[in-house]
Amino acid sequence: MALTTFRIGGDLAVGRLGFGAMRLTTEPGPAREASLAVARRAVELGITLIDTAHLYGAGANEELLAEALYPYADGLLITTKVGVAQTGPAGEWKFDGRRDVLRDQFEQALRRLRVERIELLQLHRIDPEVTLADQLGSLRELQAEGKVGRIGLSEVTVAELDQAREIIDVVSVQNRYSLVDREHEPVLAACEAAGIAFLPWRPVAGAASGATAEIGAVAAELGATPAQVALAWLLDHSPVILPIPGTARIDHLEENLAAAHLRLTPAHRDRLDRLTEQMR
Repeated sequence: MALTTFRIGGDLAVGRLGFGAMRLTTEPGPAREASLAVARRAVELGITLIDTAHLYGAGANEELLAEALYPYADGLLITTKVGVAQTGPAGEWKFDGRRDVLRDQFEQALRRLRVERIELLQLHRIDPEVTLADQLGSLRELQAEGKVGRIGLSEVTVAELDQAREIIDVVSVQNRYSLVDREHEPVLAACEAAGIAFLPWRPVAGAASGATAEIGAVAAELGATPAQVALAWLLDHSPVILPIPGTARIDHLEENLAAAHLRLTPAHRDRLDRLTEQMR
């Protein structure tokens, strides 16, 4: 399957419709075997962007992807995230941007993914207890050592993105965003102006279950599912959007990928664009 591509950082070409691995089961058993099959099928179908994180099973998700896909196909980008750790008072997960934590999670990722370099490393969340300069400086050190190719952010505001860009070259932003959740529209606009990749997580939230009658109506007219309409709208809404829908089922994976070939008419786009005001 040939998907429209985007060059992250101006040079790293990936298909615009990626895959979020968070939902893949990592515990031993039939569900894990199914998760391995989903990851392999994603690559077979042309996916070249897979998103994971240390947070997903304390690295178990990274290990699963390596088991499924290593040695990796040419052109496959597996991006991971660091900065959320089990370092709370009772061992709970919390934002943690301290240098030693970020470096440790990164080194674990290298080992688990069986690579010597990660082409796109993202800061999972900004830790309010550590200066942004220190957090990004830790990632910049890894980049200077040749272990990281590019750096991205997750769940940031426009102000935080502007501040980060004074410190490093930000090539991607991963914020919650979908057809029915456009809170971060200003961040998307900032990314579009700067040519920064915007990776919406939960890209089919609400629409996947046909939460609004209008999405369901458009889907029926196009012979598609509400989730496909939501993904097609995202791909059409901005050229810097790279959705990363996640699933643990092959049929849902194939359904999501089919959205890359769904064409919305101007009338359909207008109806979907008006949903935000209607929902308000």
